[in-house]
Amino acid sequence: MAFELPNLPYPYDALEPHIDAETMRIHHDLHHKAYVDNANAALAGTEWEDTPVEQVLGDIEIIPEEKRTAVRNNAGGHANHSLFWQIMSPDGGGAPGGALAEAVDAAFGGFDQLKAAVNDGGVKRFGSGWSWLVWDGTGLSVYSTANQDSPWMQDDVPLLGIDVWEHAYYLKYQNKRPAYLEAWWNVVNWPEVERRFAEATTS
Repeated sequence: MAFELPNLPYPYDALEPHIDAETMRIHHDLHHKAYVDNANAALAGTEWEDTPVEQVLGDIEIIPEEKRTAVRNNAGGHANHSLFWQIMSPDGGGAPGGALAEAVDAAFGGFDQLKAAVNDGGVKRFGSGWSWLVWDGTGLSVYSTANQDSPWMQDDVPLLGIDVWEHAYYLKYQNKRPAYLEAWWNVVNWPEVERRFAEATTS
């Protein structure tokens, strides 16, 4: 079936004061909806129109060239934002636990080092994009991507991603992207990130 805009799992104002309600409303209802609508339009009538978004992105190199940019941008935007809403919570913050915490310690030396690496990727991403924690099939990795490019396009499983497009933070933080990135960790939903990690490492 065609892609659908998922409901937010909490009210628009639930992430205050770290992310304001108006940003959440515009970000979800307008930006994400546009990605869904445009992705559906690009894929209509193709063999991918009823394919899960992760598979569409994994097949990006064989999508017809005349549709590839629209699919890359809009299916990527849909996948990225669908994850983004889930990995935030009004009860978020703190540090990871369990097997994910052990993997973070092994890969980065601890949570503080992971946070610094993700924030650094977000600050240094020129223009719009995302900063990611992914499972690459053998371990954890941190990198950033431009625009709405998704880790699924390189066969990595996204576990945590921070949107550093200006529409994600500009109403509250203006040009202070580092302040937004620092505040974002107060809403990270570690149980959901841990669930994704467990699923990625056992599938």
